[in-house]
Amino acid sequence: PRQPARFIWQPPACYTSGMDLPRLLPVRQTFPDRAIKDIPGTVARELRQAGFASRLKPGSSVAIGVGSRGIANLSLIVRAVVDYWKSEGMQPFLFPSMGSHGAATAEGQAQVLADYGIHEAAMGCPVRSSLEVVDLGKTPEGIDTFVDRLAFESDGIMLVARVKWHTDFDAKIESGLYKMMAIGLGKQAGAKRYHSCAYTMGIETVIRSVGRRVLESGKILGGLAILEDGNHNTAHLAAVPVESMEPREEELLALAKSWTARIPLTELDILIVDEMGKNFSGTGMDAKIVNRNAVGSYNPWTFAPRIGRIFVRDLSPHSHGNAVGVGMADIVTDRLVSHIDWTQSLMNALTANHPATVRTPIHLPTDRECLEAMAPTVGKLNLMDLKIGWIRNTLELSRLNLSETLRDEIEANPDLTIVGGPVEIRYGADGNLVDVA
Repeated sequence: PRQPARFIWQPPACYTSGMDLPRLLPVRQTFPDRAIKDIPGTVARELRQAGFASRLKPGSSVAIGVGSRGIANLSLIVRAVVDYWKSEGMQPFLFPSMGSHGAATAEGQAQVLADYGIHEAAMGCPVRSSLEVVDLGKTPEGIDTFVDRLAFESDGIMLVARVKWHTDFDAKIESGLYKMMAIGLGKQAGAKRYHSCAYTMGIETVIRSVGRRVLESGKILGGLAILEDGNHNTAHLAAVPVESMEPREEELLALAKSWTARIPLTELDILIVDEMGKNFSGTGMDAKIVNRNAVGSYNPWTFAPRIGRIFVRDLSPHSHGNAVGVGMADIVTDRLVSHIDWTQSLMNALTANHPATVRTPIHLPTDRECLEAMAPTVGKLNLMDLKIGWIRNTLELSRLNLSETLRDEIEANPDLTIVGGPVEIRYGADGNLVDVA
C-alpha cells in the first residue's frame, strides 16, 4: 500500500539563516530543606505509636498496598513498613494498588513495583499481584465498590501512599490514602466504574463515598502518609489510623500543598520539558505545574503561570511506555512518539475516561525543529522577546533554565538565584538541545 507523505518542516522564509532566540540563564530555585534524616526509624516510630499491630493476632497476614507514582525513597519506606509488621510477629505481603496502571495486568503491575526496587528479594516478603476483585456492594450514593481479592482475603490491609494535590481537580481530599482505597484498591474494574461516576458526581465525591464503604468492610488497618518538600525529599511520614483517616488526610493535604514546588513566574511563551511520564505525575506532567487540564485546556489554574506552548522532548523509560498526558503538549519529538506503548497508554486513558490525554501532538524529528516550529506561534513578532522556560520534569523544579527576558522577575524573587550564563541555545550535531549547565 502507498505510504502517506512525510511532512518535512521548513522554517519560514524570514528565518532561513537560522532562528535567533533569547539566551538562557541557569537558575536555582531554593526550597526549605525538610528532609527526614532517619526514614526507617521514623516509619517504625510512627507505626508503633499508632498501634496498628494491636488490631491483629500474632501470625496474621497483612496486605500492604503500594502505588505507581515516583515517590522519593519509596523502596526504603516500604521495606521499613514490612520490617515493622515482621517485628510484630505478622506475615506481611505487598500488592500493587494502582487501578489500571501496568496495562491493567497482574504482571505489568508487579513489574512497575519491581522497577521501583519493590520485589521479594529486596523487601523480604512476597509481592502478590492480581486483577481479581471482591464486590463490596453499593455506597449510599449508588456506586459499586470493589477491592483487590488477595488483599481482602488477608487479615488486614495497610496502605502506603503519598498525599499530594491531584492534577485534575481542587478539593480538600485529592491524591492520597483515600484515593488509593478507592481507585487503587478497586483495580481496573473499580477504577473504570469510579471514573464514570465522577462525570456526574465529581471525583472528590466518588473518592470519599468509595473510601467510606471500604472502611466499613473492617479490613483497613490504617495507612502511612508520605509528604514531600519542594526538593522532592521525604519530608513527613504520618501513620493514619482508620478512625481519623478522612479529617487527618485533609490536614495533611493542606500541609503538602503549602510545600509544593511550582514554576515561580507569571508567564512563559514556551515551556520545554525534558521528560514526561507516570513516574512524575498521573498525567505525565503535573497539570497544575504546566497549567493545562487533562483534556488539554489552556491555563485553567489561576495560581500557575500562564504558559503559551509546551514542548516535551521525551518519555521517561520509567513510565513503561505509558504516555497519558501527552495530549497536553503542543509539540513533541518523534523519539517521544516512538517510545509510546499504545496498549499501556490507551488502557489508562480509557479507564480514566479521558481519551484526550493520549491525543498525539505535532511531532518532528529533532529538538531544533520542534522549538523553531513553535516559536513563531505565540504571537510575538520579535522572537528575541520570547519568555522561555526549560525544566527536567514537573517533579524536579529546583533547577531551571530561563530566558534573559525573565531576568527582572528572577532577580525580584528571593528564592531564585542565577548561577551562570547567559548562554546561547545550542544544538548538537543530531539537532537536539545541549544543556546549558
